[in-house]
Amino acid sequence: MIPRTLTDRLSLRSLLTLPPVLLVLGLALPAGLLCWQAARDSVEQLSGRLAAEAAGRIAVSLERQLGGAEAVLETAAPTGLPAPDNLERERELLRERFWLATSVHLAQNNYVYYGDRRGRFIGLWRFSEHEAELRLRTADTGPRTLYRFSGINGALRSPLTEEQVFDPRERPWFQRTLASPAALGWTPVYVDFKTQDLVVTRTKRVLNDAGEPEGVAATDVSLKQLGTLLARQTLGEDAVAMVVEPDGGLVGVSRGAYLSGPQDRLNAARSSDALVARSFDAVQREARSRTAGTFSFEDGDGRAVQVSHVRLDPALGLDWRVIVAAPRSSFLSGVQQGFMQAAVLAGIAALAALALGWAALHLVTRELRRLTDAARRVGDGVLDAPPDAGRTDALGDLARGLADMQTRLLTDQLTGLSNRSAILHRIDDRILQHRRRGDRWPFAIMRVTLRSLGDVNARLGHGVGDAVLKEAGQRLRAGVRIGDIVARYGGDEFLLLLESVDNRADAEAARTHLEAAMQLPLPSLASVASVADAPSPGAGFGVALYPDDGQDAQTLLRHAHADLHAHTR
Repeated sequence: MIPRTLTDRLSLRSLLTLPPVLLVLGLALPAGLLCWQAARDSVEQLSGRLAAEAAGRIAVSLERQLGGAEAVLETAAPTGLPAPDNLERERELLRERFWLATSVHLAQNNYVYYGDRRGRFIGLWRFSEHEAELRLRTADTGPRTLYRFSGINGALRSPLTEEQVFDPRERPWFQRTLASPAALGWTPVYVDFKTQDLVVTRTKRVLNDAGEPEGVAATDVSLKQLGTLLARQTLGEDAVAMVVEPDGGLVGVSRGAYLSGPQDRLNAARSSDALVARSFDAVQREARSRTAGTFSFEDGDGRAVQVSHVRLDPALGLDWRVIVAAPRSSFLSGVQQGFMQAAVLAGIAALAALALGWAALHLVTRELRRLTDAARRVGDGVLDAPPDAGRTDALGDLARGLADMQTRLLTDQLTGLSNRSAILHRIDDRILQHRRRGDRWPFAIMRVTLRSLGDVNARLGHGVGDAVLKEAGQRLRAGVRIGDIVARYGGDEFLLLLESVDNRADAEAARTHLEAAMQLPLPSLASVASVADAPSPGAGFGVALYPDDGQDAQTLLRHAHADLHAHTR
């Protein structure tokens, strides 16, 4: 017995996995050190980029949320339109404008109001898309009257007089706006005593006919949705996102509290969340007057923290800063730890090599299994499902060879048409398709026999007979539609599959058309046209219609054969 070599003794799995494992184990330490360094650099770059993107997304969303307030005020008090002189007389016009103004951003700005120097006030609070409350004070003293109504011009109903006197001239939003040189302004962030949510008010100075400040239009912007926006940052559970004012007052934070008491806002520097406090302190030290930046610092626990910050657009009028901070360990966690020790590196590298070997083995076996299945289908007579031959390696060559073999097995070598096996398989598929899909369209098969082929072979030779077969097949192919199949069934017989016909009359029309085409002279017989008693072209046609003439291929073939003989008598 000839002794087997080592490669003969090893299995395919061992041949694919053992060499790369040995190679990786020999180079694990230097490769691991390089990978650890690359991973550390990648983590630093990636964490900074992700933090900056998160801060930018939050800033853009917040600017969009706050920026709509200006459009609301422009609708309620258009620039250039004088302040109302008589609220009672202009009540309906103002109510209509305020309804339209609150419709601009109903979910965010559902309250629009106006107060003037004489202490008069009108406001509209939208409870929903159709329900609202009009708040009106037409004199310089006394409480406001509240009216509920439905729809933009709905009738005012159930007037209710407030117990507490509300004078707009005493409100901070009124005083602050008239004292400011800017036409538009923001109030400081405050806590709404009813909802306990943070709110900021956008104000607009309204001039009288003489161009002098007469009153103030305003709309409140709730910052409740800001917390939801910040909580959606996608840097991990250990990360934090917040919006702060220059002095550290929290406008919103993704986790923890933003209030230190019922009406007291929490300062980020005094937050019980260490990451919030330390990140704000780091930004205060690093940011200075910069509008945006990304950096890292070490917290009190020695962890590296990646921080990104960006100020809101100054055109918005709010000096707020978005800060996103995340421990670097949150990004690609475990990468650095996985490369700290050479032993762990070697194990990971070996496992990676094994995984690569298994992956390669899986790829090869998968491709071989597909080719084996394709070869088995060929053996079972299923020839119309060639394997994928997209690869460019030896497996691709094997697949292309198998596909080429299937093509040859499906093709008549003389005429280039489909052969007997191919068309019979297609007829069976067409019957199955009709049954499964409920296809209402019938189809037809047509058996065609050349009348003079035996005479041509006997008198002119098989070379001319083969040429007649080729030309007849081409003529039949040219006489049917795209999608129909023409096959050489054997000897002097062809078989046609007409994929869909409307009815038997449609199939008979196709037979008439093809009979006329086959009566025309064939070029292969032109050279013998002068020979006495030269064979004349022509063919006999038999038609069978599914499902009327048969429910399976053999029944249809028999019916077509019988129809051929009956039609040629």
